[in-house]
Amino acid sequence: MPHFLHYVVLFSAYAVLWFLCLFCLLPIGLGAERDPESGAPLNPMLGRKALIATGIAVVLWVGFYVAIGFGWLEL
Repeated sequence: MPHFLHYVVLFSAYAVLWFLCLFCLLPIGLGAERDPESGAPLNPMLGRKALIATGIAVVLWVGFYVAIGFGWLEL
């Protein structure tokens, strides 16, 4: 496999893991405070959730990278 494609697969895996983590974190900690007109949460803490999703995705991605490096997964 060409090296460029290897990097594309690794980046794509990180992007998928990051969005999966973010979507899992979105409903956590919303509370009962809602905008009366739209029903949207007043303080969704999106920045904090994005940082947490980044940390979790990095840990999962490193596990994915190690699994490829040891040959447990083949690209």
